[in-house]
Amino acid sequence: MPDALREIVEHKVEEVERRKAEISMTELEAMVAQAEPPRNFFRAVTRRPEGVHTSVIAEVKRRSPSAGLIRPEYGGDGFKPETIARQYFDAGASAISCLTDEKFFGGHLSFIERVKAAMPLPVLRKDFIIDPWQLWEARAHGADAVLLIAECLTESMLVDLLILSQQLQMTALLEVHDMDNLLRVRPHVGFPHAGYGLLGINNRDLRTMTTDLNHTTRLVDLVEDTKVLVSESGIKTPEDLAHLRTHGVRSVLVGEHLMRQEHPGDALRTLLTPTLGPIE
Repeated sequence: MPDALREIVEHKVEEVERRKAEISMTELEAMVAQAEPPRNFFRAVTRRPEGVHTSVIAEVKRRSPSAGLIRPEYGGDGFKPETIARQYFDAGASAISCLTDEKFFGGHLSFIERVKAAMPLPVLRKDFIIDPWQLWEARAHGADAVLLIAECLTESMLVDLLILSQQLQMTALLEVHDMDNLLRVRPHVGFPHAGYGLLGINNRDLRTMTTDLNHTTRLVDLVEDTKVLVSESGIKTPEDLAHLRTHGVRSVLVGEHLMRQEHPGDALRTLLTPTLGPIE
């Protein structure tokens, strides 16, 4: 595990233990029982409306460890996740990714509820999941999907989390950063139910923190079903989307590029406009 990721995971272990002391599993289960049913994240990403060439999971992201605060106005109360999510919806996003990690990304669990109240798309909790308790927490706060990072999880942990996410009716986006982890987790994509599992290839090198869009295209031949494949990070232009489509990749997650713009919704609209129209 790269050092940057190790630091986050070590802190997350402490954070989860602290949260467990603040709210009991019984309370979480009661919250989940009272929550509205999840919106179908898998279907939103894989079923493209006629004329839409690429599905975009648009990300609400305040800061990152490598870039810091993405825009000055995102500091303090100036950050309005619900406003950004509504812009994304209006611009044609298929789903929303919402950062909830507080220390490293400036997120918060309450952002999920605020985002869902503002628009009808399904929402992914993007965080560093290392304990089943976090899946209950995610569903209790309205998450429709969760990110599971292969580099953070042993195979047995991953299987347990996939089973629980399906039981909670949440889609799991299983993310890998390199070939070794792709080969390790490939048999589990879509487990235990194909309608709840997506595979993400992150184009960011966790050791150098640089991105390379061709990372996805180099690994795509190892993916059995590209319908469930999501390319993540380093996607900025309509040409990037077109390049990925030539390799069968029709779903992407885009965050920092959109969040750096004054109006993230307009940036998404620009990214998507050339992909609208008759199917080629």
